[in-house]
Amino acid sequence: MAILYLTRKEHFNAAHQLWDNRLSESENFELFGKCANPHFHGHNFDLYVCVKGEPNPHTGLVMDLKKLKVIIQQEVIEHLDHQNLNLDVSWLKGKMPSIENISVEIWNRIAPHLPEGVLLHKITLWETQNNFVEYLGE
Repeated sequence: MAILYLTRKEHFNAAHQLWDNRLSESENFELFGKCANPHFHGHNFDLYVCVKGEPNPHTGLVMDLKKLKVIIQQEVIEHLDHQNLNLDVSWLKGKMPSIENISVEIWNRIAPHLPEGVLLHKITLWETQNNFVEYLGE
């Protein structure tokens, strides 16, 4: 049977600061630019969650999209939307809240909740119109 890829898009707004305490202030601003703003800065993030699996022979569905929406909402969006990613999100504590690190943590939160036979294929997180990351769990 064919393996199909199914993607759900979600959206959240959040603030963060990119800053490495091992670096000087000037090094942080040189490396992270405006993202090192001590007062934080915000983004309108677009999250794409792609799962893969064989479609059910009776329904034709890889997965019920309503269930995928609930998983994403409960495990990710409710934790990140309108939050300060440096200060408010327990599962990001101690991690630089770059889109790369956020994507890995989102993967770790979603993957265990998928139904049997459905695998997480890819997380795509858009931070701006020009910047996004794709993570395939590797």
